[in-house]
Amino acid sequence: MGSYRSEDSHLKLLTSHRELLVEQVKNTQCVLDNLQMNGFICTEDIEIIQRSSTKTDQVRKILELVQSKGEECSAYFVHVLHEAYDAYIDLRPWFEEIRYTPLDTISVIPVVNTDPISKYCEKLRYELGRDTQFITSYSKSEETPLEDLYTDTQMELLNDRGESLGYLQSLDELLGDQGVFNPQAETIFITGDAGVGKSIVLQKLQNLWSRRELKTRAKFFFKFRCRMFSAFKETDEISLKDLIFKHNCYPDGDLDNEVFTYILRFPETVLFTFDGYDEIQTDFDLDNVPETVSPEEKTRPLLLLMNLLCGKLLKGSRKILTARSGTEVQSRVIWKKVYLKGFSPEHLKRYTALHFPEKEHKTMVTDQLDANPHLCGLCSIPLFSWIILKSFKHLHSVYDNFELPDSCITLTNMFLLLSEVFLGHSTARPGLLKRSTRCPAETFKAGEQKLAAFARLALHGLERGGLVFSMEEVTSCGLEDEVLQFGFLRPASHYNGCGGSATFEFLHETLQAFLAAFSLVLDSKITPESILSFFSKCEYKRSSHLSCLPCLGKSTPRDKDPFQTNFQFTNLFLCGLLSKPNVALLEHLVPPASLKQKRKMLKSYLSNSVRTHLKGLPRYPSTDIEGDKVHAMPNFLWMLRCIFETNSEDVAKMTANGISADYIKIAFCNIYSADCSALNFVLHHRRKHLGVDMDNNNINDYGVKQLRPSFSKMTVVRFCVNQLTDSSIEVLAEELIRHKVIKVLGLYKNYITDVGAKLVAKIIEECPHLRVVKLGCNNITGVGGKYLASAIHKSKSIFDVGMWGNTIGDEGADAFAEALKNHPSLTNLSLSANGITSHGGRSLAKALKENKSLHIFWLIQNKISDDAASDFADAFRSNSALTHLMLIENEFTIHGAKEMSEGLTNNTTLKEVNIKGSRVSEEEEQIYEGDKRLRFH
Repeated sequence: MGSYRSEDSHLKLLTSHRELLVEQVKNTQCVLDNLQMNGFICTEDIEIIQRSSTKTDQVRKILELVQSKGEECSAYFVHVLHEAYDAYIDLRPWFEEIRYTPLDTISVIPVVNTDPISKYCEKLRYELGRDTQFITSYSKSEETPLEDLYTDTQMELLNDRGESLGYLQSLDELLGDQGVFNPQAETIFITGDAGVGKSIVLQKLQNLWSRRELKTRAKFFFKFRCRMFSAFKETDEISLKDLIFKHNCYPDGDLDNEVFTYILRFPETVLFTFDGYDEIQTDFDLDNVPETVSPEEKTRPLLLLMNLLCGKLLKGSRKILTARSGTEVQSRVIWKKVYLKGFSPEHLKRYTALHFPEKEHKTMVTDQLDANPHLCGLCSIPLFSWIILKSFKHLHSVYDNFELPDSCITLTNMFLLLSEVFLGHSTARPGLLKRSTRCPAETFKAGEQKLAAFARLALHGLERGGLVFSMEEVTSCGLEDEVLQFGFLRPASHYNGCGGSATFEFLHETLQAFLAAFSLVLDSKITPESILSFFSKCEYKRSSHLSCLPCLGKSTPRDKDPFQTNFQFTNLFLCGLLSKPNVALLEHLVPPASLKQKRKMLKSYLSNSVRTHLKGLPRYPSTDIEGDKVHAMPNFLWMLRCIFETNSEDVAKMTANGISADYIKIAFCNIYSADCSALNFVLHHRRKHLGVDMDNNNINDYGVKQLRPSFSKMTVVRFCVNQLTDSSIEVLAEELIRHKVIKVLGLYKNYITDVGAKLVAKIIEECPHLRVVKLGCNNITGVGGKYLASAIHKSKSIFDVGMWGNTIGDEGADAFAEALKNHPSLTNLSLSANGITSHGGRSLAKALKENKSLHIFWLIQNKISDDAASDFADAFRSNSALTHLMLIENEFTIHGAKEMSEGLTNNTTLKEVNIKGSRVSEEEEQIYEGDKRLRFH
């Protein structure tokens, strides 16, 4: 189809696109109303059209009628389809394709959207736009427009096995077909750790849809928080109609039946978001409750949700579900899966600039952040970044010479900072001069009563498994009408659906956990033994409500390990509040004797738990280095976080010495850059050397900088898939060359360029024990390839080199050919997927004639053809070391295959030469009678 111009004939346009219009125009009344209102057709015309029994026949009649009335009527008809947006939303791609712009004479003729469905859509857009316009801030009097502060986070696309498919570049791609692994399912599953930005991503999607800026054909967008399903009474029952109208947006007038009928007829026009699946709390026994498939049937609200997500209700609608990492949802329910990983360094720079538009302030904050890798690491989590930057902005406006906290700041320190700001709202008075000094103890002492009340409420909610609080619960804890002025709480009345009594929730679930920990410390009635209560609560209450629909997954009871609890954050903050650095602050709020007893109890419990945990880690023989390896699970990370929060050198030393293995694997543990401070806090105490595998985490450059003191101990450094840039390689080069103990260096799938490759080459040259280097899937060209090849040529220890998925080309291949000649130790080499042609292939083949060390050579997915076949055949005749040559997916034909086969005649060492995926036909394979070691599959 050619592009449309406004001066083109609309008569021809309707003729050439007739089939599409008949298929896509589902509403005829709006068109007829506007054509009649503006005198293009009469009542008799409408009666004739409406005699047709089907919508498609009516559309055909309308097209015939408007074309019979000439160019102006045809042009206005198209204009109605364009202006009545929601009534003809399926035509938006068509209008973009033809690049529609109305004639000036037509655009002045009014269009009124009389479609009742569209009127409801307009109301939905209005209400969603209003609800999502602002980001929740410190108090009800301070609102930040979403547009002024929203910054994208890293959105990693995962397959059904949890393997990365790359990163999404925009929110539109979230709804697109990229990365779909189960076309039969309907739910987009967004997961990520606490505070990583799941809710704000949904808010941005909702806001874009309200402004018609989201690329979707969805006419209806219904948003829900999963925690609302825990707020219903045990006896409550609702229908699908109740859920979307009473608990979201009700149609005006008496249109509910008409709108609902349309939704049932066209479920593909509906988009749901369900935020916080992990927050559902229920004790309902739903084991024997039948599935619900009728949209009119009333049932338990939670069962309704489950049937929606499974596609048993309103099949064809799209759902977006968010949950914290570790929440189980089976793949057969998931259409596609996205893992949020927070801010990258570039995202953080943009986010900081939005907070501080003035150049002077932005420079000051950026300089302080750049000087503090741990603080930057904390800022990779959007929630923590918001707390740090907003606290800095507020406190800098109140106090002279206030700076960001120093490098030892912990999560507890951050939430203490936030609480100080919140409590300051009650004492701040307009017109006061700035004070010259800042005294947190005074602020906390002045707000002690309110802080204790909020803390009691938080603990009460945690104990009963509640996230939403009634006004009665709030007042019973000693909070009155000023409950919202501080910022700890926000209204949550929308969970009631029809507007009942006021309800509240904490600003974030993590803040509730912090305040609950504060209550354990502040309340003198809570005994030292009782502060440990949450360490034993290891099972999340999900099994009961998921058992009715096993396709959504069912949690199984966990072992009673204190670091595998659902209350990790409360325990973490308890460790931080009772740490030695915070004693001076808490002594103003807690009797010293009580504080001392609680600190002693926690330290004793933590020490015993660490010993028990470390003894229980299973050991395996290591394939990278000599010695045993332990595979630590994510609970080990929570243990490290708790130890870091305690700031106890004694516990850190005990932990370091308790890791008796030579190698620890903490891959796939959701480790963020800030966690590297916790890891370093323990590892730098270790006396012996240690291999560390941290592949597939999210440590980035900030994390590497925080680990600097520990590199003196590391014999294995595996940081594959961690978003490292050349900045990280600069740190590694400096530290690894200084200590010269490195044996294995894994940097696969990062963002290393030729600059970083030159630094890695220096490591290879100067570290005499380095045996394995993995640099695949980076951004290394022939220039970097030459640096690396030169270093490998000089190394007498290098054993295994992986360069798969770079772009070294023939320039790099020539350099590696020189490195291969007479190399004493290199046994495994991969140059797969590097754009190497026959020129580079010939160089490498000739080098094999002079090599007696290489056993396995990978050259998969290159562009090597028959031109290099004779050189490989010559190499086979003289090389006595090579056992496997992988030439899969190159460009050999049967002629090249036969040449190489002849070269194998007198070679007894080679076990396989694989040219699968080359240009050899199936018929040629079948008649081939050469050496069977030459494989085509």
